[in-house]
Amino acid sequence: MKNLQIHPVITSTSNPKVKHLLSLDKSRERKKLGVFVIEGLKELKLAKSNGYEVEAVYYSVDLIEEKILIQSGFNKNHLYPIGQNVFDKIAYRETTGGVIGIAKQGTHELADIELKDNPLLLILERLEKPGNLGAILRTADAAGVDAIIICDPQTDLYNPNVVRSSVGCVFTNQIAVATSEESISWLKKNQIKIFCTYLEGSIPYTSASYQSACAIVMGSEAFGLTDEWIKNADANIIIPMNGQIDSMNVSVAAAIVVFEAVRQRGIR
Repeated sequence: MKNLQIHPVITSTSNPKVKHLLSLDKSRERKKLGVFVIEGLKELKLAKSNGYEVEAVYYSVDLIEEKILIQSGFNKNHLYPIGQNVFDKIAYRETTGGVIGIAKQGTHELADIELKDNPLLLILERLEKPGNLGAILRTADAAGVDAIIICDPQTDLYNPNVVRSSVGCVFTNQIAVATSEESISWLKKNQIKIFCTYLEGSIPYTSASYQSACAIVMGSEAFGLTDEWIKNADANIIIPMNGQIDSMNVSVAAAIVVFEAVRQRGIR
């Protein structure tokens, strides 16, 4: 009897809890309620281990046993079994392992960033595509970037596509959201050099030295960086292009420059 589920299996897609979960696909609902959706047990565990409060976990009774979720540290009272028809309705992707959760959003203030000695930061201005933002967060985690500042964002940090494409790295990185003006002032106050990726008046990215405290600044693919960043840069850097185009996907460019900085720093 100890293994009986506390909550009955949800089998109707008209259930209020299902409707609530589906409503979180909209940015305005996420902002209003201060919560968002997480798919996959691995991602939920990363969120929980990095301080996010998981309010509810919905799991397919056909794909995963409740005891696995309890063993993973989730409160039994917050576990809601659902039928496969309901799971198919609420799942964004097929590789969730039968688990979808709702968690409270974090706070992302510049003042919350804990700077290590000689930090390496990544600044992202006006990125539009959730998939690119998620991919960059994944790169930042892999490279051990100390913090990411998202300036004047054009996409919601908790957009399902950001969470999904970051494979949980939206939870593992220090992230602040601020205006470009606030970010530049904060960087200068903390004596962090600014390297802007820019097409004109730039040096090859491999010629710059990233060994002291610095921030690599990336702009949107459509518009690049605003003049405010260019005027305040310690140096502008460029990735030399040997083909007929003059730019590449921002997530790829970020990975190239960030790992050059990591190489120079001798970080393994």
